[in-house]
Amino acid sequence: MTESSPAPNPVSVLVIEDDFDIRQTLREVLEEEGITVATAENGADALNMLRKVRPELILLDLNMPVMDGVEFREAQARDPSLRQIPTVVLSAVDRINERAAEVSPAAAVRKPIRLAELLSVVKRYTA
Repeated sequence: MTESSPAPNPVSVLVIEDDFDIRQTLREVLEEEGITVATAENGADALNMLRKVRPELILLDLNMPVMDGVEFREAQARDPSLRQIPTVVLSAVDRINERAAEVSPAAAVRKPIRLAELLSVVKRYTA
């Protein structure tokens, strides 16, 4: 009999957001839609979390302390097991499309977030 490693925890979306209220609201909204959610406060925490879970989608704030969204995306791109995970950038920056283009996301959603837009994007990438 061979031992197998445990399956990763089933997570559909990883929310990486430093603002507690936004992070919790996103979690609640997505869970109400039946989506399994994990959260991280910054890019460094998210990289640690990705050792345990493999989400179908990452929602990523760009402006965070410790490790911002750009640094996270650079680390994600260097790791073959992570680079395939679609990432949606969330940002309040005026020129979100220009800023987002720096990190080549699957999509960009401007803050304040319109829930219908966010849910449409999330459903595009999750089963």
